[in-house]
Amino acid sequence: MNKWIRGTNAVVLSLAVIGIFIVLTIFLNSTKSLQVDLTQNKKFTLSDQTVNTLKSLDKDVHIISLTSDQTDPYINRQVVDLVQEYKKRNSKITFDEYDLVKQPAVAKQYDADPAGTLVVESGTQKKSIFYSDMFLPGQQQGEYKFSGEEKLTQALVNLNSKVKTKVYFLSGHNEIPLNQMNLWKTGLENANYEVADLNLLREGKIPDDAQTLFIIGPQNDISDKEADLIKTYLNGNGKLYLSLGFDPDMATKWKNIDTIMTAYGIKDQHAVAIEPKQSKLFDPLTIIPEYGTHDITKKLADYNLLTMMNLAVSLNADQPVADYPVTSILKTTAQAYGETDLKQLATNGRTSKDASDINGPLNLGYVVQTKDNKPKAVVLGGSTLFVDQFIQQQGNRDFALNTVGWLQEQKDQVTIRPREGDAVQQALITGGQANMIFYGTVLLFPLLFLIVGGTVWWRRRKG
Repeated sequence: MNKWIRGTNAVVLSLAVIGIFIVLTIFLNSTKSLQVDLTQNKKFTLSDQTVNTLKSLDKDVHIISLTSDQTDPYINRQVVDLVQEYKKRNSKITFDEYDLVKQPAVAKQYDADPAGTLVVESGTQKKSIFYSDMFLPGQQQGEYKFSGEEKLTQALVNLNSKVKTKVYFLSGHNEIPLNQMNLWKTGLENANYEVADLNLLREGKIPDDAQTLFIIGPQNDISDKEADLIKTYLNGNGKLYLSLGFDPDMATKWKNIDTIMTAYGIKDQHAVAIEPKQSKLFDPLTIIPEYGTHDITKKLADYNLLTMMNLAVSLNADQPVADYPVTSILKTTAQAYGETDLKQLATNGRTSKDASDINGPLNLGYVVQTKDNKPKAVVLGGSTLFVDQFIQQQGNRDFALNTVGWLQEQKDQVTIRPREGDAVQQALITGGQANMIFYGTVLLFPLLFLIVGGTVWWRRRKG
């Protein structure tokens, strides 16, 4: 009788424990906001800025992960985990994953990078985030910084914004065409800019809705009539984004371009920056500028993201204009110099410093404000960083978007510090070691527990 009672109590107790675990599991699963992040870098803890954005999100949002066999599984896992955290916080977010290889029909609908792309869409609005933009190099070899939360939250903020900013890219002077700056153009469109081409010879004027006029990498000068139109536009509320190209005869050819810069106290020194000893990875014509103190470059400096320029023209602002204070945001080291013999440089690609060259440090980029401290212009000495081939290197894309955001006084910029990530640890083992691990964990250990448990049960039954 006592044995029967003890057996019954054991069964009831076991069922009670199992029931408690089931009820607790259901409760925890239903309580989506209750979680404890025990990871070292708090990878599942969302910032207050993200939480507030998700609370204010009142529209249906569909997030799509597009990957292929070129996508790193470890990287994809982190992105997917991040999106799942967003989904837990707001029921209006839905999430789907597609393989670009297995589902080519889906791939045709989106401009996706085979290394991984996250698409955020709501109604007719669509934002694309490349996986490569979410992972930044860390301080040590193999380490990384994950900025996925900042990128994804910014995309949600942009979806909520109903304001569109119209910007025009000037053409007709051998500027870099928009179809060679697709990544920058896509980034601007994702940030709620409407991007259009503008040929003044055809249009005859700068459109009334132009918030900013972009002149990117011109090889030829602007005509006198075009210069008059641009000056009239800038004398009003118009804003300028001027990024110089390269021409061996720029000193004699760029009269009107130089005049536009002179209105803000900025002078083209007609010299190409040479950095002889900066990096063994690049030739002396590739410059990695040092950042000036400014909102545009603060995050780039904090995250140790470098901007790279090639064939950069040196600028100077030693005669400031009172109504337009300027700030240098990019400059070379003191070891650099400005090569003034541009024809020799263009002919044989070689150069050496002589008495006619300009001593460093050289200024390669300025921002211009009005006397009321309102953004007016961005003037850069180089434009190759905007081309698709180079814009994904280091901080080029962030710098390109940051300068436009500052110029347009964007107030809804998301700032979330990237999470530090350790290098992925890989264990190299032989086939025999792999078999030993498999048989030990799948067969040996379970069998050992079974034998020990059976022995204890048998002894108690006999006792």
